[in-house]
Amino acid sequence: MLFDTHVHLNDDKYEEDVNDVITRARDGGVGKMLIASYDEVSTRKSLELALTYDSLYCSVGIHPHQASAFNEDTYIWLDGLVKTNPGRIVAIGEIGLDYHYDFSPRDKQKEVFCRQIELASANKLPIIVHDRKAHDDCLHIVRDYKKRGVLSDNPGVFHCFSGDYNLARNLLEIGFYISFAGPITFKNSTNSTHLIKQLPLDRILIETDCPYLSPEPFRGKRNEPLYVGYVASKISEILDIPVEEIQKITFDNACRLFSISQ
Repeated sequence: MLFDTHVHLNDDKYEEDVNDVITRARDGGVGKMLIASYDEVSTRKSLELALTYDSLYCSVGIHPHQASAFNEDTYIWLDGLVKTNPGRIVAIGEIGLDYHYDFSPRDKQKEVFCRQIELASANKLPIIVHDRKAHDDCLHIVRDYKKRGVLSDNPGVFHCFSGDYNLARNLLEIGFYISFAGPITFKNSTNSTHLIKQLPLDRILIETDCPYLSPEPFRGKRNEPLYVGYVASKISEILDIPVEEIQKITFDNACRLFSISQ
């Protein structure tokens, strides 16, 4: 089976056919999916879906784009959701920093990132980190929390990883997993190919980030969880390891990180 560790089935692009999308994925061997949230509306949708389908789990949290809307009432609300939905909410995310768009001031992004790391720690959950053009600050923050004993030995994942090996190495030392999505299938993805060859297999996850980042041969079309198999196949090709082995390793890795029984 496959585990797509980052989907946005809470996105409006699935409003008309989310049930069909889930069915296609399950029929295609995607045994588990984690719906990542990014604001209050998407969090509600994520949890509703996770409570409806046994194969779906979710994370809750506020994306850096929406950081300006976060306050202590938001923290209390998220904390309440986590405490009343054990086993369905398995992470806090996606949270982090985005310096590409800067839709929220950077100081506010950092404040909200830190507050949600504390939320995850209080509830013994891993975090799902969004890091876009903010590598140094993301690393500084998680390293500081690790030194302070706030992050556990199983702290979370940097999703849709876009950094280099030096960043990956530092994150691995802290305990993070590294997740890859459709862009590794692109013809110009030589940096990712080189990086994947250097990473320990027990720290790699796969995802679609659907409806975004469709892999080849679906670039330009709506992505969906079924296509996570193309990510697994590309890693299999890069490492010259049977795809069935990559599927099992990444499935086991995800279950271990998110404390999900197989």
